[in-house]
Amino acid sequence: MERGLMWLPLLGVFLWLGWAGWNEYQKVEAYRIWAKPFQRSKYDIYAVLGQTDTDLTWGKPTRQGPMNLQTFSLKNVRSLQLLVDGQPSDLDAPPAKGKSASLEFLLADSALPVRVPFTEVSLAAEWGKHLRQELLHWQLEGSA
Repeated sequence: MERGLMWLPLLGVFLWLGWAGWNEYQKVEAYRIWAKPFQRSKYDIYAVLGQTDTDLTWGKPTRQGPMNLQTFSLKNVRSLQLLVDGQPSDLDAPPAKGKSASLEFLLADSALPVRVPFTEVSLAAEWGKHLRQELLHWQLEGSA
């Protein structure tokens, strides 16, 4: 009986791991359905992000689908910067490590910045470079 009681916590850990895996699977499936109409999209535990032409939509992943969705246009973005651990970083030479990363968008019609969180600095930098190119493209096209 003592040995059985010793294995009980391990059984609890396995049950929790199974539940956590099922929960994450449900989030990924909801994201997969949500992301179909976008030209480019990303999923991580902090946020989902989708791009269609100049529109960016982002929100928090849940099992029922992304929640708290916000959409804004790249045409409305004044500046874009990579934040690593809350500090501005160079998109072309991001730090190798950081506890948190996000892309910060300053919009022309809002005083508050939009911050899209990422789990990996390299992924945030990759998205930042891509969106910077899109911004330049739309700015050049708008001024022509």
